[in-house]
Amino acid sequence: MEGKLKFDKKDLLSNFELYLGGIFISCTVIVTIINVFTRYCLGFTFFWNQEVALIGFVWAIFLGAAGAFKHNMMMGVDFLLQVTHGKARKTIRLISSILVSFITITMLVLSSSYILKSRKITPVLEISYKWLNLSIILAFIFMSIYSVNKVIKEVLICLGKLPEPSLLTEEVTEILGEKTGRDAE
Repeated sequence: MEGKLKFDKKDLLSNFELYLGGIFISCTVIVTIINVFTRYCLGFTFFWNQEVALIGFVWAIFLGAAGAFKHNMMMGVDFLLQVTHGKARKTIRLISSILVSFITITMLVLSSSYILKSRKITPVLEISYKWLNLSIILAFIFMSIYSVNKVIKEVLICLGKLPEPSLLTEEVTEILGEKTGRDAE
């Protein structure tokens, strides 16, 4: 039956951060549209509207960043990977993965420390900024998990337990491969 929307639990679980980010961006858009309508058509605004939109937007941004990181859609420089082959490419990939993992874990620790020390509240609703900034911790938890998994994968590639993907294969798999796999089901 074509045209029917089908709920896919596997896709929901594997892309949880993207679905949650989608909910937050939807709330942001809805709240903003309501604010525009009430301001220009009814002559008033809700006092809480801007803070709710800001909270939704921040959560959507950080969860979206985690999803982009997971699917290798972050901007990167792969010049060294393009000019090297074999063991040198494997070594560069492994070192790069370890460095990225170190950075994401460091950012997780630093953002956790920052949020635990935070005492600021929003001016109108008086919500602690801890709730707003919790999205940062959650994003770096996801990114740390994904980066450690990538390090493990790269170690297995270096040990010869997994085949080394070509640069084109990685991009096609990340961008098109998953879509084709889902469409085939």
